[in-house]
Amino acid sequence: MKNKKIRIRAGFVFALPAAIYMLIFVGYPMIQNFILSFKNVDVYTFADTAQQSFVGFANYIELFEGEDSILSAAIVNTLVFTVVSIFFQFFIGFGLALLFSKKFKGSSFFRGVTMISWLLPVTVAGLLFKFMFASKGGIINQLFLSLKLIDAPMEWLLDPKLAMAAIIVANIWIGIPFNMMLLITGLTTIPEEIYESSRLDGANKRQTLFMITIPMIRPAIMSVLTLGFVYTFKVFDLAWVMTKGGPVNSTELVSTYAYKLSFDQFQFSKGAAAANILFLILFVVGIFYIKLINDEEEVM
Repeated sequence: MKNKKIRIRAGFVFALPAAIYMLIFVGYPMIQNFILSFKNVDVYTFADTAQQSFVGFANYIELFEGEDSILSAAIVNTLVFTVVSIFFQFFIGFGLALLFSKKFKGSSFFRGVTMISWLLPVTVAGLLFKFMFASKGGIINQLFLSLKLIDAPMEWLLDPKLAMAAIIVANIWIGIPFNMMLLITGLTTIPEEIYESSRLDGANKRQTLFMITIPMIRPAIMSVLTLGFVYTFKVFDLAWVMTKGGPVNSTELVSTYAYKLSFDQFQFSKGAAAANILFLILFVVGIFYIKLINDEEEVM
């Protein structure tokens, strides 16, 4: 009993520095941002605290009901961007995970090569795809023209109907290795004896995939989908580098809109409110993920 208490106290001591760091650099800014969203702080009242009065939910209401409300469209854009990106990232990553989990000549090399897109800084990847989707001289237009798929260069980043597709393609390319590596990790936990038993029972590859592989790596799949949603939903740098939310707000995400409100328009309270809405959505997703994990542990 005494040793158990010592171990618990030692655990608290080791966790204390991390807890202090989180409180100072994460907890305090979040609380301040939350308070800021209920005030009327802008470029005129930023330096004069006497004029910074509490306005309740006025900033939130105005974001959704204002004449030039963009937040609703930004939320829809962010959901479309997230869902489509995760869909292709997961299935392509899952296919590559199944491929590279097999032992064949060059598998380690090609698996390492696929990690380049994940290791590359997002701003660099954004600039790369911005040049690739350029109207003049862009490799995408040149490829389509050479294949006779189009008759004239397409305005990928200037057309509201095409710009979202361009940043989604870029984000898919960046996120595939993340999905692949997590799923490969899950695949390595499946004992080979289970596959041998299924082959002896006459199971084909399709049955093995859906009856053994997918159920066995379900926790890894849930982690990939949840983390992918969180990482994709809060994407800022890629969209900012490629389109800055344009054209005509067609690629405006919640993250880019919050940034514009705070640092372009200097409406700090509204920017804080938009950021809090982003946090609230991700917080709900996080709670949902924790509940799923706890349910999985109870079943096991």
